[in-house]
Amino acid sequence: MSTFFKFVGLALVIGFALFLAVVAGDYGPWYFAWLVGTTMIVLISAAGAVLFDTQEKSGKGDI
Repeated sequence: MSTFFKFVGLALVIGFALFLAVVAGDYGPWYFAWLVGTTMIVLISAAGAVLFDTQEKSGKGDI
């Protein structure tokens, strides 16, 4: 039964992606780049914050 739900979930994701591709039309690549770029900026910022907190906790960040 779990495989069935995975299949249905994948079908919904693919259907939603196709819907977005039809709605976006020629602007699809721009929206895709915007979403990927925004996601990367958020993830890199979060990684930097984690590294900064770790450095502060270890005491190596003192000047």
